[in-house]
Amino acid sequence: MVHAMAYVINRDAWADASDLWHGEWEGRAAGAGISIIFFSSDRLGGGPRLHTHPYAETFVVRQGRARFTVGQETVEAQPGQILVVPPGTPHRFENLGPGRLETTDIHASETFITDWLE
Repeated sequence: MVHAMAYVINRDAWADASDLWHGEWEGRAAGAGISIIFFSSDRLGGGPRLHTHPYAETFVVRQGRARFTVGQETVEAQPGQILVVPPGTPHRFENLGPGRLETTDIHASETFITDWLE
């Protein structure tokens, strides 16, 4: 019987603040095939500018409302919804308010590879 060891990453290794789910983690050191961005902003319109990745990105909307631009499509997302953006597709999102937007953004890559378009 083989016993696997869990690779535990403490919050202070990825979080920008102890009281927010905001920060990022690349999976390469842990042998994970993913990297994660924890996004949190209470600023209306807050979010990343238009960009692409050579891999899929999956967004889990945890709190608040967001407007996603994915290629030529616009999608309004709410808590509990999951959006998947295909590789190479230009995308961005912004906080629609009111209040805080929190997302967990899963990159299908052990490192972040981003091409900023604006």
